[in-house]
Amino acid sequence: MKDSERAAKALLNAKAVFLRPSEPFTWASGIKSPVYCDNRLLLGYPAIRAEIEELLKNLIEREYPGAEVLMGTSTAGIPHAAIVAEKTGLPMGYVRSGNKDHGRQNRIEGASPEGKKTVIVEDLISTGGSVIEVAEALREAGAEVMGIASLFTYGLRKGIDRLAAANLKNVSLSDFETLSRVALEEKYITPEEYEMVSAFRADPNGNWYEKA
Repeated sequence: MKDSERAAKALLNAKAVFLRPSEPFTWASGIKSPVYCDNRLLLGYPAIRAEIEELLKNLIEREYPGAEVLMGTSTAGIPHAAIVAEKTGLPMGYVRSGNKDHGRQNRIEGASPEGKKTVIVEDLISTGGSVIEVAEALREAGAEVMGIASLFTYGLRKGIDRLAAANLKNVSLSDFETLSRVALEEKYITPEEYEMVSAFRADPNGNWYEKA
């Protein structure tokens, strides 16, 4: 089994990524989606969490050789960055969504990324906006941002294009296409529901849900 399939199965088992094509979720953007993602749920399943963090460690070592510091995104990326930093012996920090309004008014906490090859650890990539802001903050602080290591990506065109425009590489443990296929194989969804999920992947802004 490929690492992306192992990760997909782990996410499904923890219900961190949940497929419900017949009763779609509504995103803040108004898009009707058959998928709901909450990777924080992984933290409550020690065995699954351990598998995910080992896969994430392997991904970072494979895709970002020479990485010198890991930076988690606030807040969901922080625990994954911390656990993988412990596994690899790398320094770790995190980037706040904004500067503190007291004390030293830091935005970047923990290890200093200045002059260092830095990998951003993120739990989820959708449109890419928040992680691009994190990368910009790190670059302003003098970091050499190698790219992003994320747990899961929807693979939305908008996100792909925005990351490319920001000159940011992203590598995810798993993606929506792989997860959908594994969900079908593991009987989390029916063949009919898989067709609905496929229609959403092809056109997230379309009326795929009218088949529900």
